[in-house]
Amino acid sequence: MLRAGVGGAIAGALTLAEPALAGHRPTVFVAGDSTAATYAVADHPRAGWGQALPVFLHRHVRVVNEALSGASSKSFADLGRLDRILAAIRPGDVLLVSFGHNDQKTTDPARGTLPWTTFQEYLRLYLDGARAARARPILVTPVERRRFTADGTPYPSHGEYPDAMRALAEATRTPLIDLTALSFQRWGALGPEATKEDFLWLEAGESVNHPDGVQDNTHFQAHGAIEVARLVVAHGRGIPGRDGRALRRTAIPDDVLRWPATRPAES
Repeated sequence: MLRAGVGGAIAGALTLAEPALAGHRPTVFVAGDSTAATYAVADHPRAGWGQALPVFLHRHVRVVNEALSGASSKSFADLGRLDRILAAIRPGDVLLVSFGHNDQKTTDPARGTLPWTTFQEYLRLYLDGARAARARPILVTPVERRRFTADGTPYPSHGEYPDAMRALAEATRTPLIDLTALSFQRWGALGPEATKEDFLWLEAGESVNHPDGVQDNTHFQAHGAIEVARLVVAHGRGIPGRDGRALRRTAIPDDVLRWPATRPAES
C-alpha cells in the first residue's frame, strides 16, 4: 500500500484560493497522459487538451503542461514527474490531475493500477502533495475515446476508473471535472463521422507528418484538443483566469495552437 502524505489530513480544508506570491503568475500545472500532452512540430496536427488550455485563459495565467505520453497515475509518480511539479508549484496554483487511459493496462507492472485500490492511492499522492504546497488540486476524469457501435451509438471505454476518481473526489472533497461524461456527451452528439474532425483521423497525403494517413480513436488533432480544453476550462470553476469571451466563441481556428520544436515533457 502507498503511504498517503500529510496533505490527506487537510483534504477538504483549502476550499478558498490561496493568495499568490508576490510577482508569481497564477499557474495551472497539468499531470496527465498523451491525451493532454503538448506535441511538437513533427507531430502536427496532433495535439493534446493541455496544449490548448491557454486558448481559454487570460494571458496573465501560465500553463505548465507536464502531461506525458504513455503515463499512468503510477508511472508518472514513479518516474519523478510528480516530484518535479511539486518542486515548482506555489500557493494558489492549480494542479489538474487526469489519468486512467494507461492505468487500465493492468498487465504492465510499470503502469497498471486497479480502480478502487492502487489507482486511488496514487491519485492521493497528487492531492496530498498539492495541498501540502498550499496549491489547489482538481481531478479530471479521463477523456473518452471515440467508440461507436455499428448503429452509431457511443459506448464507454474506461471501465470503473472514472467512478473510482469520482468517489475519491467526494471522499477528499476535491473539485472534479467530469471530462469522461462531458466528452462522451460531445461524441454522442457529433456522431461517428463528425467526431473524425476532433480525433486524429487523416487521409493519406493530408499531412506531411502522416503521409499514409492515420485513424486514431484516442488522440486529437487541433480542433478536438481545443474543444476538449474548452470543456475542461468551462467546467473548472477553480481554474484561474478563465476567459469568458473565448469560451463563448463558437469557432476557434486550429492555428491558434503552437507546436514547439520538441515535446516539452519529453525533452
